[in-house]
Amino acid sequence: MASVSVSSPANGGSVGTPVQYVATATTTCAKGVAAMGIYSAPGVLAYSTLGSSLNTELTLAPGEYQTEVQEWDNCGGASKTPITIYVSAGGGAGVQVASPANNSNVGDPVQYVANATTGCSKGVAAMGIYTAPGVLAYVTNGASLNTELSLNSGTYNTVVQEWDNCGGFSKTPITITVSGGGGGAFSMLQAGQGWTGYALEPPSYNICTTCVPSGPETTWSMTQNVSSPSRSGHSSEMSIGGQTVYSDVLWNNHLIGNGSSQGMPDNNHTIVPSLYNFTYDVYFYVEDPSVSEALEFDINQFVNGYSFIWGHECRIEGGNEWDIWDNQGQTWHPTGIACNPMANAWNHVTLQVERTSSNQLLFQSITLNGVTSTLNYYEDPTTTSWYGVVINYQQDGNYQQAPYSVWLDDLTFSYSQ
Repeated sequence: MASVSVSSPANGGSVGTPVQYVATATTTCAKGVAAMGIYSAPGVLAYSTLGSSLNTELTLAPGEYQTEVQEWDNCGGASKTPITIYVSAGGGAGVQVASPANNSNVGDPVQYVANATTGCSKGVAAMGIYTAPGVLAYVTNGASLNTELSLNSGTYNTVVQEWDNCGGFSKTPITITVSGGGGGAFSMLQAGQGWTGYALEPPSYNICTTCVPSGPETTWSMTQNVSSPSRSGHSSEMSIGGQTVYSDVLWNNHLIGNGSSQGMPDNNHTIVPSLYNFTYDVYFYVEDPSVSEALEFDINQFVNGYSFIWGHECRIEGGNEWDIWDNQGQTWHPTGIACNPMANAWNHVTLQVERTSSNQLLFQSITLNGVTSTLNYYEDPTTTSWYGVVINYQQDGNYQQAPYSVWLDDLTFSYSQ
C-alpha cells in the first residue's frame, strides 16, 4: 500500500519561515517511487524531487496553509498526506500547549496551560483561546497563559493563539471533548464578535430603524481592543452623542440560540431550556459619570414562548440609584440601592439572577465595587417568539445629549442549570 510519512512539520502546527519539510514515501508499485513533491495550496506545486524521500525548506508568508506532500510511483499511481500549518511572521515561533492534550476527553471546567515563542525581536504581545472559529473566549497579555474555561458538554475545535509585537501570530489547534457539567461561561465578551448597536429615541424608545451611527439625531460607536484605559489591554470604548436629547444607545449580543455569536445556535432546543441561573460580571470606566443619564446592564432569556428580561439600570440623574425592569408593567422599578460609580476609575459590577422553576424572574443581587446588595425580587415574564440568551449594555443621554464614552473590560457572562 502506498503512503507518505511526514515527520516535519507537524499537522496543525505553528511554524516560522522557512518551513522545514521532511518526508518519505512507500509504494506497492514494483518499479518503486518516482518522485515526491509539496503543494503549498491546491494545484500549487511548490517543490518536487526525484526519489522516495525529501528534505527541504519552503519560504512562506505568514498565514494558514493547507499543504500536501505527495508521491508519484513508476506505475502511474500516487498518494498524498495533507499537512495544515500556521506560519508566523518570524522564525522560531510557536504555541506549546501543556494542557489540555489534543483529542482528549476532559471535564468542566477545562484547564488551559500554554506558552509561546516568537522570532519577533519585540516579543509576544498576547495569548488567547478560541473555543470556536471567531469566538475568542479568553485573552491575556504576555507569552504564557494558565486559566480555566467553563464549557458545556460536547466536542470543541479550540485554538490557542499568540500575537507578537511585529504583527505576526502563531497558533495550535486543540480538539477536546467535554463531559459533565451543567453550565459554562463566556469571557472577554467586550473584545469578541456579535455586538450590534441601536439608537433608542424619545418618546417611544423603540429601536430607531432609520438611525445610523453617524447621526445626526443620535450618534454612537464601539471601538474594541483599546489598550488604555484597560485592565486586560483589550477594553472596548462605547460612545454616544448626537442632537436628540435624552436618546439612548443599546448594544446587544446574542450568545446562545438564535443568531449565536458563540457557536451555540442550540438548534435542537436542548441548552436554553435547561438554564436557570445567570451572572453578568463586568468592569466599566467612565471619566465623568455625571454626564450620563443612566447605564444599563441586562440579561435576557427567551424560551418556551416566554420573555425574561432582567434589566438593571444605574440611574445617575435623579438620585444615583439602581432600578430594575418591571416586565409586565414595562417600566423601571426603584430598588433603593445606591449607585455611585467612581470617576476616572474602574468600577466592578456583578449581577446575579435566576429563572425559577415556576417561570418567574428572580432578581437576586447587585454587587458594585465590592458591596453586595440582596434584592430577592420576583417578576412575571411576558410572551415572545424569540429563542435564546442575550445580554445588553446601554448608555443613556442626558438633557444636553452630552457626548461621553464608557470603557468596558473583563466582561464575563456565566450560565448554569
